[in-house]
Amino acid sequence: MTAPLFHVERGSLQDLAPGAHVSVGGAEARHAVSVRRIAPGEQVIVADGAGQAVLGTVESADAAELVVRVEARRDEPQPSPRLVLVQALAKGGRDEDAVEAATELGVDEVVPWESERTIVRWRGPKVAKAHQKWVNVVTAAAKQSRRARTPEVAQPVSTRQLLARVEQGAVALVLHEDAATPLAAVEVPADGDVLLLVGPEGGISPVEVDQLVAAGATPVRLGPGVLRASTAGPAAIAVLSARSRWR
Repeated sequence: MTAPLFHVERGSLQDLAPGAHVSVGGAEARHAVSVRRIAPGEQVIVADGAGQAVLGTVESADAAELVVRVEARRDEPQPSPRLVLVQALAKGGRDEDAVEAATELGVDEVVPWESERTIVRWRGPKVAKAHQKWVNVVTAAAKQSRRARTPEVAQPVSTRQLLARVEQGAVALVLHEDAATPLAAVEVPADGDVLLLVGPEGGISPVEVDQLVAAGATPVRLGPGVLRASTAGPAAIAVLSARSRWR
């Protein structure tokens, strides 16, 4: 079984070489000892969420601190191109399900999108709370899938704000059941941001599709069926990853 992964502060693993020691404290140490039952002699992965990671053996473990002796580095470089999931807010937690699965499949950034037909709205104090919930989902999924690099969770955007992001990206793909172009036929660029836009359960409005296309986006379809908001994004991430990363 793959060693469990625990997080430390970003930058704290810089230049650590085999034989050095790293300390895991706070909630991560408590989780390691109380929940995972990590004990001295076991192997663990320690990562900073920004791509730096080490594999090591636990030398001491208690609820306050986990001391790990470094045996090897497991750094994860920034992938290119970057895969960005623009996920419309959806009811019933389907947007969180999408973000979780996309993280496990390798997405590099997720962007909450308040589209025209979005029923769920983040307003006032709810914005920070809802955004943090997405951050927590992404962080947990990155740990579960042993990713040294935790995807970024952007601040929520309106369709108008999203148009600027589409114009700046290398490629922007709107997942739409009526599109003629299959996603599998799209040329994946060597670098830059590849944006995958997924609408809510009610779909992306025709006006929004026209606006996104005018900004440079391309409507694409995944297959003959219609996927839910919780599965369309992860499925698209898997298709592009198979063509650009899983080799």
